[in-house]
Order: sequence, then structure tokens, then C-alpha cells
Amino acid sequence: MKDTLRMVADLMALAACTAPKTLGQDFVRAKVISGDELNALADAMDRYGKEKGAVNFDRDAENIRHSAALLLLSLDHPAPAGLNCGACGHSQCSELNTTADAEFSNPLCVWRILDLGIALGSAAKTAGLLNADNRIMGRPGTVAREMGMIKGELVIGIPISATSKNIYFDRPENKKPGLIVF
Repeated sequence: MKDTLRMVADLMALAACTAPKTLGQDFVRAKVISGDELNALADAMDRYGKEKGAVNFDRDAENIRHSAALLLLSLDHPAPAGLNCGACGHSQCSELNTTADAEFSNPLCVWRILDLGIALGSAAKTAGLLNADNRIMGRPGTVAREMGMIKGELVIGIPISATSKNIYFDRPENKKPGLIVF
């Protein structure tokens, strides 16, 4: 079953990489991890949540531990689209200067973020069509980026599993006060 789910994750990556992109310019990167890399990511997520006082990193780490594979999608050095739309808060794309931050580099061109969203949707749809349970998650991407598992200014993960009940839903939420980070 693990080999099958690894193939599903690879097909998800294919769907993400072939999803339409603004102006046909592609800044979306994909990486599939499984096995020991998943466990290392889960351990790092536990540590990150404790160090930052951020809720639900431990809960999501347990999901990662019980996953067969995880697709990481990132925006890697996304150049502004040059449309001067103002959605980023600047009237001209040339005014958009990216700076590093704890979870992602910002600000980012909204059109490039939409590209990532479309890629995520295409990947999740592919998993669903192949009957693999999945969920789009920010927390694994945040920590994978910090670990250097994948390059990019913004990273999101989609773990997959195949069990009789989807492990990514009906999860207990950590109600402890603290920094809420997706």
C-alpha cells in the first residue's frame, strides 16, 4: 500500500506542476516525502510548536506520523506578475520587495499565491479521485521550509493516507492559549 500511495503523491505532484499558472510563468515547486523524512518532519513540528508556543503543531505532527506520504508545494522566488493590480498593497509591481519572515517571506504577489492555490487544488483533487485521504495543511509546510526540505517563500503540505476513516478530519483541537499559526 505504501508504494501505491507514493505513486498517488507523485501523480498529485504532476497535477500541481501542470496546473495553469499566471502568464504561463511557473514558480511552483513540488517535492514528495515519505518514510524517515515524514518522521523527521513530525518530530520537528512537535519541537516547533513547543518552542513557539503555537497550538496544534503536535496534533498535525501525529497526522504526519500516520501518513504514507506528503506532497510539499512551494512558491520559489516568485517574481511579481507585472500586472500592477494593487492586490499586494502596492500600486506598482516594482514596489513589491520581499523580506524574510518566520513563516514565509512576504509580501508576495497575489497572482503567484493564486497559482499555488490552484496547484494545491489540482493535487488534492487528484488524491481524491484516486481515493487517497488528504488535507491541505500549512503547519507541515511551515516546518518543512524551516528545515530546508524544500526551497520557497511559502510552503504548504498535503499528507495522504488510506484507512477506513480519514485521519485528517474529526481531530481534537488544542484549546490551550497560545499563538495560533496555520
